[in-house]
Amino acid sequence: MKEPSEPRELKGNLPGLLIVEDEKNTRDGLRRALDDKYEVYLAPDTQSAWNVLETEPIDLLLTDLRLGTESGMDLLAKAQSLPKPPVSILMTAYGSVDNAVEAMRRGAYDYVTKPLHLDKLEMLLARALRSTRVEAENVRLKQALDKKFGVERILGNSPVMQQILEKIQQVAPARASVLIEGESGTGKELAAQALHGLSPRKSRPMVTVHCAALSPQLLESELFGHEKGSFTGATERRIGRFEEANHGTLFLDEIGEIDAATQVKLLRAIGERTIQRVGGNQTLEVDVRLIAATNKNLESMVAAGTFREDLYFRLNVVKIVMPPLRQRKEDIPLLLAAFLKEFSKENEKRVLSVTPSAREAILSYDWPGNVRELRMAVEHGVVLARGESIDLHDLPERVFMPRDLPPGSGSPDAPGLNLNLEAMEKKWIVQALKICQGNRTEAARMLGISRRTLHRKINEYRLENF
Repeated sequence: MKEPSEPRELKGNLPGLLIVEDEKNTRDGLRRALDDKYEVYLAPDTQSAWNVLETEPIDLLLTDLRLGTESGMDLLAKAQSLPKPPVSILMTAYGSVDNAVEAMRRGAYDYVTKPLHLDKLEMLLARALRSTRVEAENVRLKQALDKKFGVERILGNSPVMQQILEKIQQVAPARASVLIEGESGTGKELAAQALHGLSPRKSRPMVTVHCAALSPQLLESELFGHEKGSFTGATERRIGRFEEANHGTLFLDEIGEIDAATQVKLLRAIGERTIQRVGGNQTLEVDVRLIAATNKNLESMVAAGTFREDLYFRLNVVKIVMPPLRQRKEDIPLLLAAFLKEFSKENEKRVLSVTPSAREAILSYDWPGNVRELRMAVEHGVVLARGESIDLHDLPERVFMPRDLPPGSGSPDAPGLNLNLEAMEKKWIVQALKICQGNRTEAARMLGISRRTLHRKINEYRLENF
């Protein structure tokens, strides 16, 4: 075909092959031999090769070991950093076991020596291409089996969760942007994954960006990519998440954290379906289904002038609100059973249930961290459990401590509490007896006092009915 500096001439759906060879006669000979089966790109050095790898859909990389003063080994290693690395084959006149092992370590599929036998090379290229397609299909099938209908990982039989699952299934096939709201830990990312898994784009990538984790400059580069030299540290061209998610789904988590300048560029990308890399002038078309999530109230942010109203309406074509766990406590037993199974297997333990007192504490707790906090609490319990059941004291302290005291305060007259000592002590005892369902031995152990002391306090505060 052509050197990379010339315009690309499309040849149907032929796989892309990049040949990196510093000898022009060898390059041209390989081009003529392979041009009928592949869309061939040529490069004389590693920099030219990298420019092609970043901008063209290359399926196969065939590179010489010696490229003047450069090494094809370095190119092999660098190619593995791409979102979709090509299948790489190294060719060299310096055949040795050491070179072959090193080539495999750098990510090569195979290794051939010069002079090349074209028939054998064609067979090797075909086998390499076939293997990567089989691997990609296996990955796709495994992902499909893991996700199945896309909503199986979102656990909940409560009416509110059933409505959400129905809405996800209804909305998933559309291209419309979706805004997922909810407190931290409610499962917003699982909802986004279900929307992608049930969509026609499920065979394409779902790319996630955690907006709060990046500074404004880094976020812009992360979303749109950048050109070499566009800012300090930009030593290479980099494609952004929009390009990576092309024909797939882009999930922007914590969308309420993005700055005003990035909001403007994001609005343009959504409206015009085009982007420009940072420091670049080329306009690139992108076909991306956008899903955004936030634990903030974007309407309030719009009213306060910290979030653009036009961007809000672009994102909020369909809204899904994930409820906090305290509003769907009937789902806790289902979640509890699933997490017990997961962490028992992970920790190679046989923990099948929770004791009545532990269950009462779990159901009484408000779970400010929602499903994520419950999951971590069950993991904590499984790790500490001595038998087949999680006991009360196997749970994190905050789950079973009285709500009016901070965990670890150690005494009812901790600083900052306005209740008098007797009222606070009585409250502790009542709560402990409720959680332990009247079991005084267990309640005394929970409170850190002897059973005799507890019995005396029960008589003192006239709590004999517990």
